[in-house]
Amino acid sequence: MNLEGNANLYALLSSGFPSDKSKTAIETPDRSYSYADIDDMSARLAALLRALDVPDGARVAVQVEKSPEALMLYLATIRAGLVYLPLNTAYRSAEVAYFLTDAEPSIVVCDSANLAWVSELAQKAGTPHVYTLDADGSGSLAVAAASQEPDFPTASNRPEDLAAILYTSGTTGRSKGAMLSHGNLGSNAQVLNTYWGWRQNDVLLHMLPIFHVHGLFVASHGALLAGATMIWLPRLNIDQALSYLPRSSVMMGVPTYYVRLLADKRFSREVCANMRLFISGSAPLLAETFDAFRERSGHTILERYGMSETIMLTSNPYDPNEGPRLRGTVGKPLPGVSLRVVDDEGGAVAPGGVGNVQVRGPNVFSGYWRMPEKTRQEFTGDGWFRTGDLGQLGGQGIPDTYLTIVGRSKDLIISGGYNVYPKEVELVIDEMPGVNESAVIGVPHPDFGEAVVAVVVPREGETLDGDAIIAQLKQSLANYKVPKRVHFTDQLVRNTMGKVQKNVLRERYKAL
Repeated sequence: MNLEGNANLYALLSSGFPSDKSKTAIETPDRSYSYADIDDMSARLAALLRALDVPDGARVAVQVEKSPEALMLYLATIRAGLVYLPLNTAYRSAEVAYFLTDAEPSIVVCDSANLAWVSELAQKAGTPHVYTLDADGSGSLAVAAASQEPDFPTASNRPEDLAAILYTSGTTGRSKGAMLSHGNLGSNAQVLNTYWGWRQNDVLLHMLPIFHVHGLFVASHGALLAGATMIWLPRLNIDQALSYLPRSSVMMGVPTYYVRLLADKRFSREVCANMRLFISGSAPLLAETFDAFRERSGHTILERYGMSETIMLTSNPYDPNEGPRLRGTVGKPLPGVSLRVVDDEGGAVAPGGVGNVQVRGPNVFSGYWRMPEKTRQEFTGDGWFRTGDLGQLGGQGIPDTYLTIVGRSKDLIISGGYNVYPKEVELVIDEMPGVNESAVIGVPHPDFGEAVVAVVVPREGETLDGDAIIAQLKQSLANYKVPKRVHFTDQLVRNTMGKVQKNVLRERYKAL
């Protein structure tokens, strides 16, 4: 098949594979996989999927533990021109039932331990094919694929053809399936390949889950398109991380990863001597972590900003000639991405002012799966996507091209008619002695409509006083921004990607 002009994402990624395909593509503590293995295994799996005589655009729903074979299945799905649907491994029966009913996949792949209940759900949803794939690469999928030929011709796709559906967390209601095309994913991979300076001799320390944008798309695409090597670990393990860091050059993680590295006395500049880039995302990075990491390692963490619906949107610069990496910001719009901050009427907000973040570009999704009305609501009349995030361009000491995320619009607190942006209050609390971190929420109040409440995690061994925190806040914030109450907890509730679940906190404290 002539692949010239083919927008299939696998065709793009494989164009970056090294000429010597015996090079290690993925290394695990147990074995290694070459680029030839990726080509061979993804071809066999793609051939199997197509042998099932499923229609073009058929969905392949996957809920399995992280493994190299799971990545091969993703690559095989897009290589076959089918649509990949990753599901969080934490989802249980009722949640999976919704996704199968909504997406109507033709194929479901699950862990063998879950086969009984997943098969029952698949049957009810009308899904004809169910396979198993376990963390060690075994399962009925591997057995079936082994008999296929390893020379599958990559399907030909247009940029607008659907490649993946990612369901949002659903913390505010029914989960929505963001539809990402080959063009969305491919354009973002190419931009990041250049902007972050990917090289064929890079070694990526990959400890992220692969049911999410960060681990599946940003990290994996980056290494594959560069023809680099991935050290593939199932999750963050500090002993393993410290063992592999001296051989690595790139690491991506959520803020928790960096906090835990700093908590280990073995983490040092010597361990990081071969590193060129640490990237943090999926949740805000505390200024204290940013500063402590730079002091201990000699490296400045690069923070960036993205969403399930858009992949990556902005990034602090990798190249110092492009500007500094500024803590608390998520950097500048990536090449090809347009970004604006507007008020509720759609008018431009001046630099330093807080408003609604809207974006457009080749990386922005086409809409939500089978939700045309919701899709229309999320795009402006002139084609900009409403991210739902509140942000500001510029500010004190910050160039006007840099974006700072202040919070989610749904997290905005309106107390006594005044807008309170939780991040502004959290930043002050987090700087206080003895505070590890905080979350600021609004709870119902008979007079103010909403009252500001702070949930604070003290440092280990520290005893804090809520009244003292409130008194200190009154010295630096307008009174309407100061929490009416401060509650203490051992840890903030988070989702699997490390984001604080403020909806859960609001529910927990709503009766106050």
